Amino acid sequence: MKELLEEVFVTEGVPQYTFVKPPNYNDILLDIRRKGKPVIIEGQSGTGKTTTAKKIIHQLAGAIDITYLTARNTTDVEKIVALSKEKENGYYIIDDFHRLSNKLQTELADIAKVAAETQDEELPKLIIIGINQVGSSLIHMVHDIAKRCGIHRIEPGNEKSITELIQIGAEKLNVQIESPETIYEESKGDYWLTQSLCQAVCSINDIIEEQEDIKIINFEIEEIRDRMVSKLAHSYKEPVKEFARGKRFRPSNDPYFKLLKLISSQSSSIVDLNELANAYPDFKASINGIKEKRLNILLESKPICSRYFYYNQDNKNFAIEDPALFYYLKHVDWEEIRKDCGFRESIEDKEFEIAISFAGENRELAKYIAEQLEQIDVPTFYDELYESNYLGKAWSKEFERIFVHDSRFVVCLLDENHKNKIWPTFERDCFRKRVAHGEVIPIFLDDTVFVGIPDDIVGFKFKWNRDEDWQSEVEDKIVFKIWERLE
Repeated sequence: MKELLEEVFVTEGVPQYTFVKPPNYNDILLDIRRKGKPVIIEGQSGTGKTTTAKKIIHQLAGAIDITYLTARNTTDVEKIVALSKEKENGYYIIDDFHRLSNKLQTELADIAKVAAETQDEELPKLIIIGINQVGSSLIHMVHDIAKRCGIHRIEPGNEKSITELIQIGAEKLNVQIESPETIYEESKGDYWLTQSLCQAVCSINDIIEEQEDIKIINFEIEEIRDRMVSKLAHSYKEPVKEFARGKRFRPSNDPYFKLLKLISSQSSSIVDLNELANAYPDFKASINGIKEKRLNILLESKPICSRYFYYNQDNKNFAIEDPALFYYLKHVDWEEIRKDCGFRESIEDKEFEIAISFAGENRELAKYIAEQLEQIDVPTFYDELYESNYLGKAWSKEFERIFVHDSRFVVCLLDENHKNKIWPTFERDCFRKRVAHGEVIPIFLDDTVFVGIPDDIVGFKFKWNRDEDWQSEVEDKIVFKIWERLE
């Protein structure tokens, strides 16, 4: 019976013929086989973490019964929660560990620690799989777990191992693939991508099964790349557009688009947004504007995005976990994506759409307005939301920058307190010149008169009585009208 192309170069599941062991394969196997010792397997998407673990499961099948659970499956998550409570003994692989809640991660780390310390065979043996820094995150949660764990990082394949993979597959199909080094250069050692490229190279040369006589295959990598991107677009164009457009689309709101485009130029699909913002000053405003809250709000509001993109707000790690999606992003036409999303041709890059100026007596009102604007995906400067971004900097300089230059509009809560307090007066001096340009939206809380802010300027007259329904009134009379003004 002839070998089939899709069964030789495998893009889904575990390869039967073309699996190449990572250099530390035996070390991982020994730690998995050892009773009581927790194991952590980490590495970026496409390095074969899960495939390696499943190969080891298959190899140990006769000796050890291992249960495979993944955080991507709701039923499995329920089982993982039960495991953390009941601590039933056995061998458990927990994949996509980083997607579990911090609380559940800590509970599992505690079990791993006790099992390692006591060698208690009645406790579950945990084999944890996740993206980079899972090991260090566990150590942070349970400080003395490092020396008792088997922590293994699976790196991308080198040219020798990738060439071996290609040659094994070619022999099975009775073909000779010319220039295997070109495939390695394109895949950068990514095992999934190597399999996909080889499958595409064969398909484009009309090789769909084992050949009777050996056939030599030539290819142009640009043609293979274009074919793959075109094919992947059917799966990924829509989630990319949904992510790029944010929770509520506005033609001027493109920080998510900029983030994806920047990540597509990186060597890794896993990035620290703090480091990324500091490394790329031109993108800093966009990244800082979404990394505190708005990015999580977007992922929670759009399941199509949360399936493909992962973000940990605590450590600011953002990950594109699907290697196929990362390849698509690296080679897609970003100008075409921009046009499809409907963004304006030229958008002035400002860190905030709205900056709120207020006196301390009205902090509760300012905070509520800021939180509601953030919920509808409007980047809003309210000092408490962004304190961590300005550590070590002088508030006076930052306030001047934000209220003069780095916000599209200023919303000011005007009353006697705003007139008499030092900081609100400083802010008012900063944005006063913007009143004439229609960039200041006043909310008059009383009848106090302000020099440079005419009382007939179109704004809001809002008597804040703090009654039971004041929040609903703020949403209806202020928040959504501001959102409409942004349009």
